[in-house]
Amino acid sequence: MRKRVVAICAATQLFAAVTTGAQVREVEVTGGRVSGVVTNGIAAFKGIPFAAPPVGDFRWKPPQPVNRWTGVKDAAAFAPSCPQDVSFLKLFGAPEATGEDCLYLNVWSGAKAAGERRPVMVWIYGGSFVGGMTGIPAYDGTRLAEMGVVLVSIAYRLGPLGFLAHPELTKESGKGSGNYGLQDQIAGLRWVKDNIARFGGDPNAVTIFGESAGGMSVSMLAASPAAKGLFHRAISQSGGHFGPARVGVVAGATSPPLSVAESIGLAFLKRLGAADLKSARQLPAEKILTAVGPGLQGAFWPVFDGDVLPGDQYELYQAKRFADTQVLIGSNSDEGVTFSPGASAPDAFERLLRTGYGAHADKLLAVYPHATDREATQSMRNLLRDTTFGWPTWAWALLQSKHGSGKAYVYYFDHRTPISRNGAGHAAEIPYVFRTLGTFSGPSGLIGAPQPEDRAMSDLMSSYFVNFAKTGDPNGSGLPKWPAFTESTQMVMHLDAKSSARPVPNIEQIKALDAYFAWRREEAKARKE
Repeated sequence: MRKRVVAICAATQLFAAVTTGAQVREVEVTGGRVSGVVTNGIAAFKGIPFAAPPVGDFRWKPPQPVNRWTGVKDAAAFAPSCPQDVSFLKLFGAPEATGEDCLYLNVWSGAKAAGERRPVMVWIYGGSFVGGMTGIPAYDGTRLAEMGVVLVSIAYRLGPLGFLAHPELTKESGKGSGNYGLQDQIAGLRWVKDNIARFGGDPNAVTIFGESAGGMSVSMLAASPAAKGLFHRAISQSGGHFGPARVGVVAGATSPPLSVAESIGLAFLKRLGAADLKSARQLPAEKILTAVGPGLQGAFWPVFDGDVLPGDQYELYQAKRFADTQVLIGSNSDEGVTFSPGASAPDAFERLLRTGYGAHADKLLAVYPHATDREATQSMRNLLRDTTFGWPTWAWALLQSKHGSGKAYVYYFDHRTPISRNGAGHAAEIPYVFRTLGTFSGPSGLIGAPQPEDRAMSDLMSSYFVNFAKTGDPNGSGLPKWPAFTESTQMVMHLDAKSSARPVPNIEQIKALDAYFAWRREEAKARKE
């Protein structure tokens, strides 16, 4: 089967590559004219502005209309990434330039003329909402463009510059505050709607996709009224955002309600020594980042502001208040290793559960073995995987299949390599999707030269993803049959050495977490009452 898949995918790519070269190389877009670089029939346009620089008085405001330019803008190089810990850029091999003037996007297209109406895939990067950039080699859109889609990647503000809420900001907007990074994503999608046809793309066939925080963003956009009509299909890799509001220490809750986010913002400005919003807008971005700290530190995530994010997404889906599109969503088999503290003893595992999972801890302890250090260590990894990625994916698929008309396709990525013998780590699937094997995609990614089985998996995943972007169904001739997830069948595509549709592998633990999250939602309702 694997050989057959490889042969079919290779033939498809050869057919797609037989062109005389892309002719879409200079395009009039919102703001002015841009010139791309054509290589082997694929035109790449990098660093196209889709909004005004969010600096000065525009800091902590929704993205503003792009400034016009004269002449033809050379779109040959990536724009600076949004301000963040520079170690992220070094880690992933991206250009190290950063700056607040960072709202740019990139386009790859094999179209020879505007009007071809190729399906569009819009990539949203991950990075815990504090890091991330479009210039990572693993995100290069060339190979997917060769398969017949127009690939777009968009930048968005991060950390306190992208997700600071504050009473003054809420008053200023008259709506809410704290979701500037999400509003950047929405502005990028509006740009796609207005401009992508000139690159040979179809503005009525837009698939948004992202990984980790990018995948969570995809689910947030699906529940945001502000993004309505801007996309038509959704792919989330290790994403999903269906936990309750974060009030105190609550496992699986990441987004605070507006009142909590505003209190965090008040404390942050005090730590900066800024008397008010005006003085905070005059501070250098570097000082703001320094106050947050290095790495993944910080309390700045998207906010349940009642506007961009109306509230708990689980409840929004139950009320059928979401973008009812086809979705392709999944998680990886060993994602917890990336976030695990390492070796764990039974008593430490129990303490963690009792701290984050409250009165429901005993029920979870019953389904996560922890009698020995070895069991506790493995269960720690599995619990982190299931709470953050596994349950949200399952819950999303269940909600979509119960309350929507668009089908849900679910995967479980378990491709193993010599450095990931225990399963696939967080972000490990990215170069398989983008067909950029050999580029660094995270601590658990492929290291060394890709092997035949790696290339076969990349052929399989990229074919599924591109088929989905084209038709809303990942299936295609010669590929293992991928059935839609339903409440009654709950089948997922296991992407491994024998890729096939099988039941959810850890359903007992997932259902235990589902009961936990249901308890948390009831607890939140009681708190409001």
